[in-house]
Amino acid sequence: MNSYQPKSLLNELQYYITPPHGCSYLDNKSARMVFLDPVHRIDVVTLSELSRMGFRRSGDFVYRPECHLCRQCLSSRVPVQLFKMNSKQKKAWKRNQDLQLKISRPQDATDVHYALYERYINERHADGDMYPPSRDQFEKFLIHSCTDSFFLELWKDDRLISVSTCDPLDDGLSAVYTFFDPDESRRSLGVFAILKQIEYAKNLDLEYIYLGYWVPHSNKMNYKSDYIPLELLLDGQWRRLNRALTAEEIAQLGDSLMTTLPSGWNSPIIK
Repeated sequence: MNSYQPKSLLNELQYYITPPHGCSYLDNKSARMVFLDPVHRIDVVTLSELSRMGFRRSGDFVYRPECHLCRQCLSSRVPVQLFKMNSKQKKAWKRNQDLQLKISRPQDATDVHYALYERYINERHADGDMYPPSRDQFEKFLIHSCTDSFFLELWKDDRLISVSTCDPLDDGLSAVYTFFDPDESRRSLGVFAILKQIEYAKNLDLEYIYLGYWVPHSNKMNYKSDYIPLELLLDGQWRRLNRALTAEEIAQLGDSLMTTLPSGWNSPIIK
């Protein structure tokens, strides 16, 4: 594996790059990842700087896609003080006012947390990279962390129905992963979990919720474009979407990120 040193203020850290492998988001595409040496623990300041540069955390690994002729993995974040719910989000918010919020440490996770995670993967993501679930996978993915993560939990009385893993940053929160009760589809728990993270960050007077990568050509990732305004890391600059894009605009943006960004995107939609 080759050593890799991107240009940044964090060059004292050791970076590596993976060989090409199958892309998790786009069929018939290959991907590469730049990642930090996982033996080093990352403090909040360092993780925050890396997040602003487009890195994400998964377990002990902090990584960023570095793919040939494809730039579709766009880091996305919601400026929480400016965010306004759309009609779908307002309905999800109202449907879940009977739930209680609790904060816990990942290292305090119990069999109840794993059982919920196992059901979620089996019933919602049986066609994904994390199937079949295992306790070892659960611990490496969500319990082990190179930083001070926390669980944002939603409970209905004494029943755990949603868990969001979050990383604290100096300008917000990073939404790492959410799993929830697959039998509660009427509640739109995926939507409500993001809304609760936005509320949590807003109450702490933070600026952003980092939602991870938005991939325009991946339908399963397009839900992130519903949170407006949305900021995208395009060619090293954070640029703001001030309205929801049409399906045609999303497709156009995705096409452009297989080559170069067209001049037409320098418009009031993104600034």
